Amino acid sequence: MTARHPPIETLLGAYLDADYRWELDGDWHRMRIGSTAPQVDLAFPEATRFGLVSAWNPFSVERPEHENRAADDALHFQLADSHLAYRPAFSSGWDRSWREPSWLVVGMPVQTFDTLARRFGQMGTLWWRRGEPVRLRMYAPRPLDHPGHPHVDWVE
Repeated sequence: MTARHPPIETLLGAYLDADYRWELDGDWHRMRIGSTAPQVDLAFPEATRFGLVSAWNPFSVERPEHENRAADDALHFQLADSHLAYRPAFSSGWDRSWREPSWLVVGMPVQTFDTLARRFGQMGTLWWRRGEPVRLRMYAPRPLDHPGHPHVDWVE
């Protein structure tokens, strides 16, 4: 039996409801889809764009921890090779029923960011511009019966 990813509507709800945090100097800072991220702006005053990406559980299908860690190591290597600023981050359910290590990426153009997310099989990421609300990017077609959301971008 092969694993299947959850329906897009289920993933969208989980991503919109998730708790997102990033680390700087040992402190964890919260981000929320639809809200600005002033602590990110303060920490990186020269940056104009930001993203949060993970390599865990491609296509939202659970994998063994050792596979997720190997993928995260590969993503970390690519971020280090980019010479852009980045910080540890994570996404989780508010009840901590799930948690995925992630990376806050600073200054990466959206096209490059999307390519990176797709390379690691991600169904959703966060990306936004300085001073603007954090946006969810869904890497799938928007379901025809879905009314849309003001802070979700569907990237096909």
